[in-house]
Amino acid sequence: MTNLKEKLAEKIEQWRPRITRLLMEHGDRKLGEVTIGQAIGGARSVKCLITDISYLDPNEGIRFRDYTISEVMAKLPKHPEAEIPYVEGLIYLLLTGDIPTPEEVEDVTEELRNRQYVPQYVFDILRAMPRDGHPMTMFSAAVLSMQRESVFVQRYNEGLSKSDYWESTYEDALNLIAKLPRIASYIFRMKYRSDMIIPPRHELDLGGASLT
Repeated sequence: MTNLKEKLAEKIEQWRPRITRLLMEHGDRKLGEVTIGQAIGGARSVKCLITDISYLDPNEGIRFRDYTISEVMAKLPKHPEAEIPYVEGLIYLLLTGDIPTPEEVEDVTEELRNRQYVPQYVFDILRAMPRDGHPMTMFSAAVLSMQRESVFVQRYNEGLSKSDYWESTYEDALNLIAKLPRIASYIFRMKYRSDMIIPPRHELDLGGASLT
């Protein structure tokens, strides 16, 4: 188990009693009322989900794990020559609620590097699509085609316990995050660079790989 996954497993065990207590002590408590106008307006201002990951305040803007954007920018590790934090650091923060150390960021970077491989059939599907198709249509098709690679589907079919859903979901999420830069760059070069594909630079972090 990787460092990030170990940390997440530890956090989940800490969070579960809180969720259980909320259900037992406040499960019947109403969060508010919903008007027809709110329903027609797309559920605007309707409290219908509970999340500790992000919160959108109408005045100060969005918070990630209770940190404002400016706080996130100041606290997360950065490359010595960069103003923007590592993407991997933000992933760590969103999953665990903790500000990672540079070493923890590097661990996530290495884990994503190890998951970069995209099956050949994904590129074959993209090449078979009309070249004048919208890039997002191609992108969606590529992602959907990889359903056969899903760890969650495999474990679910084997009788996965609901309490363990998070583990296979974690695997699928990181696999997908790691593959997206290669898929997106392939679509771009296929459509706009005369189909001249360049090999990925495996030494780059996720932000650098996204810009290649």
